[in-house]
Amino acid sequence: MSLQENRTLQINKITLIGSIINLLLAAGKTFAGFAGKSSAMIADGIHSLSDLVTDIIVIVFVSLSGKERDRDHQYGHGKFETFATMLISFVLIFVGIGIFWTGLQKVIHSIKGEVLEQPGMIAFYAAIVSIVMKEGLFWYTKIAGKSLNSQALIANAWHHRSDAFSSIGTALGISGAIFLGEKWRILDPIAGIIVSFFILKVSWNIAKPSISELLEGSLPLQIEEEISKIITDTKGVKDFHNLRTRKIGETYGIDVHVKVDKDLSVELSHQIATEIEKSLREKYGYQSHIGIHIEPYYIRKT
Repeated sequence: MSLQENRTLQINKITLIGSIINLLLAAGKTFAGFAGKSSAMIADGIHSLSDLVTDIIVIVFVSLSGKERDRDHQYGHGKFETFATMLISFVLIFVGIGIFWTGLQKVIHSIKGEVLEQPGMIAFYAAIVSIVMKEGLFWYTKIAGKSLNSQALIANAWHHRSDAFSSIGTALGISGAIFLGEKWRILDPIAGIIVSFFILKVSWNIAKPSISELLEGSLPLQIEEEISKIITDTKGVKDFHNLRTRKIGETYGIDVHVKVDKDLSVELSHQIATEIEKSLREKYGYQSHIGIHIEPYYIRKT
């Protein structure tokens, strides 16, 4: 089994574990919401269903991104994972907007004098269980995502945490409605509105780099400076220009024009290009896509 195949298998395994937990939580919270007459808990259960949807997205698209390059995708399939990450961020955005809108409607109704229904303790207990399980799932998935260098897994981890945030807001609202009396039931929708802003912020942080990559954005300046140093430190390099970089899934694409002594043989010039390529692959991974164009270096006469 290749390293890429093993990576894909590990990502799918971790995501599948999250899917099973999300399915159980979604069913349990939805039941607790109806049994405890808590609209907030019903919404929280629906939020967990959105986690299940993103788990399926990760499994499908990471499997596609793990495929070797072929005739139709000569730079590999890495951007399938990037696309999955962007989809997850969009799901998060819609979830955040939905929670905000639902909370806002309840606040308006409460201000108009409508008495919000008091939830039962089963809904409160369900929220506590959800917080503990989703926070644990967040750390498990995030650590695995960093270990496997998977942005899709990391994005999914933050979706797990958004569910934990949602459950925190739900728990606060439910506890306020139960223990503080009728006039404090407005705490439930207010907490939901606050949580929605956290979810929207996280979703934008996830979406921004994915959109940049899909639009062929350059690598960060710090990485381009590292690449420049590797090139200039290579013996035989006189100068370079036209450095172009991009991210392709979890790999880098690097193209550059390198100038060498005009009197060097083709063989020696090729050796210099090979040495640069070797150094870049050692730094950024052997799956990196590197294109080096050799040009003759002329001393400019003043």
